[in-house]
Amino acid sequence: QVQLVESGGGVVQAGGSLRLSCAASGPTFSTYAMGWFRQAPGKEREFVAAFRWGSYTTYYADSVKGRFTISRDDVKNMVYLQMNSLKPEDTAIYYCAATYGPPAFDPHYLGQGTQVTVSS
Repeated sequence: QVQLVESGGGVVQAGGSLRLSCAASGPTFSTYAMGWFRQAPGKEREFVAAFRWGSYTTYYADSVKGRFTISRDDVKNMVYLQMNSLKPEDTAIYYCAATYGPPAFDPHYLGQGTQVTVSS
């Protein structure tokens, strides 16, 4: 059983930065490709970024490439999402996910989510 708890969301102006954190418990990095999804109001949930399981290879959605960085701390069992140059269209609930890996990164577990609001 995997439990995921996100934190770090908030309200920020366009161009600003936020860092999301995910505390993971259970068989995470060794079993799943850990990553982040988001869901904006009225839209479907979409992939944001992830690690390939068992490695530090990273994957990003085209919409966040060059602005967001996913990182991890294997000792603390944490996953982070550094978000820079934020845009109003980045407004969404962000979910930490334990996924089945590429190509689709279908999530097997999701956290409760943390709200990110980017004002223009």
